[in-house]
Amino acid sequence: MTNPLLCNPVSGVCEIPDHVLSAGNEPLASVSDGTPVDQIHITYFTDPICSTCWGIEPQLRKLKLEYGRSLTIDYRMGGLLPSWDVYNSGGISKPADVAHHWDEVSQHYQMPIDGDVWLEDPLPSSYPPSVAFVAARYQSPEKAILFLRLIREMVFLHKKNITRWEHLAQAASWVGLDVERFRFDYEHSAIAGFEDDLAFAKRLGVRGFPTLFLETATRQTKIYGFKPYSLFEEELHFLKPDIQKTAFMSPAMELFHKFRSLTTQEFAVITGQNFASAEKILSDWEKAGSIERVSSKNGFLWLSVN
Repeated sequence: MTNPLLCNPVSGVCEIPDHVLSAGNEPLASVSDGTPVDQIHITYFTDPICSTCWGIEPQLRKLKLEYGRSLTIDYRMGGLLPSWDVYNSGGISKPADVAHHWDEVSQHYQMPIDGDVWLEDPLPSSYPPSVAFVAARYQSPEKAILFLRLIREMVFLHKKNITRWEHLAQAASWVGLDVERFRFDYEHSAIAGFEDDLAFAKRLGVRGFPTLFLETATRQTKIYGFKPYSLFEEELHFLKPDIQKTAFMSPAMELFHKFRSLTTQEFAVITGQNFASAEKILSDWEKAGSIERVSSKNGFLWLSVN
């Protein structure tokens, strides 16, 4: 039996086992409720603990910088890990079985992931943080994306069990959500909202993460699994041949005014450099006191000091 947390680095997919899925149909004629003629609408199915989704953060961040004026992105939760009771055979029977795999995935994508969370404070499910994202989305889709970023940093770098309320509440507070309302929604209406996301994913035949449906008023395509930035650009130009790219902010230090945090790989992909060159630049900026370094077992996160 395949465990969804054992994401395949070659295919770049965290896939849901067949027995978890209900029958899915082919993608609908239109995924969104209606896409403006001059826009590309992206419906992104993901999960807070999907390691491959963390792996494509560099591509998504660069996409938003260069093509954000022509894009809308709708984040939806797909339900990667309902519970460990579902995955109790086939050699994957406990969270500790995933720890070493996450460390390997970290090296493959060059994104910091510390698998020791599965040894020290393992998550029983990915559903609570998924429901929490929906609760955040009720207040603000923009703040919900920041919230998702924070809880991913918590679990991947800081080994925090993000099913625990104290971590979810802290992230909600940090991004400026009304924490009381967030908790009420988390305990009530967001549960149904998350179930709507799961039903939506099944209707579209989503089998794993990341899955992105891209469409204009006249065309539709799909990106499944980890793909290089060049593939994202190819699909955008297929959908909208005259789409215009906006150069990212220069000097590169300005990226830290746009993003609170960047991994070395994110900085490398966005600025078009190799990993070693990016790390040297970031280390120099840290020595100059411009940014701060957060170390984890398998890499660094760089934070703005402002």
